[in-house]
Amino acid sequence: MTAESPPARDLASDVRAWYRQNKRDLPWRRQGFTAWGTLVSEFMLQQTPVVRVVPRLEQWLERWPTPADLARESPGEAVRAWESLGYPRRALWLHAAAVTITKQHGGVVPRDVHDLLALPGVGDYTARAVAVFAYGERHPVVDTNIRRVIARAIAGVEHPSPPSAIRDLTAMTALLPESDAEAAEFNAAMMELGAVVCRASSPRCEVCPIRAHCAWRGAGYPAFTGTRRAVQKKYAGSDRQVRGLILALLREEHAATGRESIDALWPDAAQLERALKGLLADGLAAEPTPGRFTLPGHDHAPQP
Repeated sequence: MTAESPPARDLASDVRAWYRQNKRDLPWRRQGFTAWGTLVSEFMLQQTPVVRVVPRLEQWLERWPTPADLARESPGEAVRAWESLGYPRRALWLHAAAVTITKQHGGVVPRDVHDLLALPGVGDYTARAVAVFAYGERHPVVDTNIRRVIARAIAGVEHPSPPSAIRDLTAMTALLPESDAEAAEFNAAMMELGAVVCRASSPRCEVCPIRAHCAWRGAGYPAFTGTRRAVQKKYAGSDRQVRGLILALLREEHAATGRESIDALWPDAAQLERALKGLLADGLAAEPTPGRFTLPGHDHAPQP
């Protein structure tokens, strides 16, 4: 199936029409939303639900409406403002990206995918998403939701295989409308369809706008027999939980925190030590004087 074939045109047209009537009102979809806001939202949306991102995004952009505003702060302030979004290295890389944009791009988020890929913490998905959603460039954008829609509607299987950039981008390109504006809308529409209708569990097939095109539905919803990604280990009791406790303490303290306060956070001394060393190695914490710990300052920013 290619973008020129009738099935692809019909699928794209049906998804876009559904999207215009049913899309959620999200900040990054509103008229006048900035490219910087789009970049921040894409960082925040990695592995974090929309409902948790929206209030933090609005707070972030109110405080730092441009890359230069964030670049003037220390990396530690970005980590502090990240709070409970999880995976706080994203805050460090977003700060580093703001510094690069300010120094190398005159404070303007670049629109070219190659320039975006050169920013700290920006991978292929984020680069394409910013180019498409902020600037209207024509590129395929593939996230987990889109991969699931394509797996069901085109390949006729319940779940997608493990990610493959070549395979996934080729599959999305085959469906992409030729018009830049229609292609951008289609990317967003496919994401929305996967998020709210073609869900991983309990898909709402009865209201799906492309149910007539869906190969999985047409085959009678066969059970999945392929390989799926491994389920992430539970958070409770993990090193991630201990790292989070340490970071929460450092966020609360604007002065250096003594080792005794950190030692009181967790009963397993070996695990606590491992978590603290990991935070120091990742640039998420600093030890300006022996036994005293803080969030990173300008002198402790991670190297891109």
